[in-house]
Amino acid sequence: MEYKDYYKVLGIDKKASAADIKKAYRKLAVKYHPDKNPDDKLAEEKFKELNEAYEVLGDEEKRKKYDEFGENWKYYEQAGSNGGDFDWSKWRSGQGAGRQQQYDDSMFGDGSQFSDFFEHLFGGGFGSRAQQGRGRSNRRGGDLQATMQVSLQDVYTGATRQIEVNGQKLNLKIKPGTYSGQVLRLKGKGQPGRSGGEAGDLLIEVSIAPDAQFELKGKDVYMEVPVDLFTAVLGGKVQVAVPGSPLQLSIPAGTDSGRLFRLKAKGLPVPEGSKEVAGDLYVKVKITVPGQLTEEERKLFTQLAEMRKKP
Repeated sequence: MEYKDYYKVLGIDKKASAADIKKAYRKLAVKYHPDKNPDDKLAEEKFKELNEAYEVLGDEEKRKKYDEFGENWKYYEQAGSNGGDFDWSKWRSGQGAGRQQQYDDSMFGDGSQFSDFFEHLFGGGFGSRAQQGRGRSNRRGGDLQATMQVSLQDVYTGATRQIEVNGQKLNLKIKPGTYSGQVLRLKGKGQPGRSGGEAGDLLIEVSIAPDAQFELKGKDVYMEVPVDLFTAVLGGKVQVAVPGSPLQLSIPAGTDSGRLFRLKAKGLPVPEGSKEVAGDLYVKVKITVPGQLTEEERKLFTQLAEMRKKP
């Protein structure tokens, strides 16, 4: 368990005034607030750290006790008294400075997940100012993280996948337009809370499994489709087996092998209600030649070849 330098967390000097502390906290809390950084675990941890630092430095008496301990906090631990002769009841009750919560809890959080260092010094029963009066020992459970591979078919059409967490089977809905790297949140399915605290969330990062038939480049999908020699020469239609519903592609007469056709908005879909546009589907033609010709077919091809040689 490492010493927490709360001054460094807020980016302030140890001689900073109460106004400077409040200003630094407010600025950083807005920057790292989860609403502005969805699915960003680093920002979430930074936000919790800021709340913890302000919980101590923002209160005159708590700051005084913290400064008295400094980096020598382990000395008090070794003394077997978790703080020697200090009156921890004042730390845990929030008495001393008599300040009230300055900001809206929905904006700056309730400080319900303090570090082991904080809990060791202040005791597990201590709660933030926003928590006092609601039960001091409640603590939210931690989030669980997992990864899951889904198929391209799932991304095109949507699907429901069953997962098992701590012996409990859960149904996870994969919506059309889900993309690699997207994090799906199952609220309340993480680690259980302490002393009546709410459970954490289960965060599942999705990745699209490789597919031998398709290549993904962002939201665009690339594939190859076989076209017989006669259709390539005379023109016609071929079926393109994309996930979801098959498409028909018109092949102009005289199409060469390797020609690339673009089907607009037929690539990866986007989530419902999104302002983004779907990706495109790129189809590359691969001309196939007939094998094992009959004698009659061979004669016809020979005649055709001779005709092509004439000026």
